Amino acid sequence: MSATLPRTLRPSRTGPPFWLVLAALTAALALAVVVSIGLGSAGVRPGTTLRILGAHLLPGDHAATWSLVEDRIVWVFRTPRVLLAAAVGAALALVGAILQAVIRNPLADPYVLGASSGAALGAVIGLVLGASVPGLFVTGSAFAGAALAGVLVYALASRGGRIESLRLVLAGVALSYLFSALTSWLTVTAEHGKLPSILFFLLGSISSADWATLPLPALALAGGAAYALWRVDQLNAVMTGDETATSLGVDVSRLRVETLLVTSVLVGSVVAVAGGIGFVGMVVPHVCRLLVGADHRRLLPVAMLAGALLLVVVDTVARTAAAPRELPVGVVTALVGAPFFLWLLRRRPVGGVA
Repeated sequence: MSATLPRTLRPSRTGPPFWLVLAALTAALALAVVVSIGLGSAGVRPGTTLRILGAHLLPGDHAATWSLVEDRIVWVFRTPRVLLAAAVGAALALVGAILQAVIRNPLADPYVLGASSGAALGAVIGLVLGASVPGLFVTGSAFAGAALAGVLVYALASRGGRIESLRLVLAGVALSYLFSALTSWLTVTAEHGKLPSILFFLLGSISSADWATLPLPALALAGGAAYALWRVDQLNAVMTGDETATSLGVDVSRLRVETLLVTSVLVGSVVAVAGGIGFVGMVVPHVCRLLVGADHRRLLPVAMLAGALLLVVVDTVARTAAAPRELPVGVVTALVGAPFFLWLLRRRPVGGVA
């Protein structure tokens, strides 16, 4: 489908150029990654960090000017964690941007359709049944929970073969409460020794990251981004309303079903490796619309970069601010995201997402 972009979705002429925003976010993300890898109880200089990364990523012989301990700290422990934080942040921001368009609700985020709560319930079931840390069993359980949420939301929101936006939100909110209640019940009845890992997982953590956990969210993110860019015209059209989108040739119900499937997979992959992390998917798309407008050709790549940057910074703060203790990532995102979103709410109307 190709249609003229509605005036309300066109990028603001007063905002910075799109290429400048993209370049600035890319540079900031690269800098944040290098700095984050070097920060910790055992600090590594940025120059040393770059040389170690180059030795592992670039072919050829490299004269080692660093110790074996520094090599393990940078490559084995911190690099996969920082990359996982970036992938999770990008995925959450992508889900938020998609849902806010398709549902036409400015409060839409990965929790709104119950997928996040369903994935969390599945993951907690996996932990209660014996897994001590997130792994293959917990990952499968999280995906099953997200899939169950998606099926139930579709069944509850479908009416006469059509899925209405309001029914989708109401069904998602109701299921989120139900899944959260079941999760709380499992948490309070679980063995005492499992409570710390369950609570830390529910509040969000990337502390269990290693190279083996990266492929799942990376593949899910790549697939979700490819789908969103493929459907970018439809995402733009549906923001103008169901009737207008239908007149432009968009099958709105089919688009919402596809979106439900794609976002469930994305959320399931995120919760499986990082637990529940809130506010990223809600706040980041709104901020990015202020910079580049609501056209999803510009919004989607900017939102993914901004989400990745935000979570890399937040995870760095979470593991260094109260060292040697580590704060749950979800707590830090809530402390940062809630006041910012309230400020954003004060200065912008809430009648739409643009």
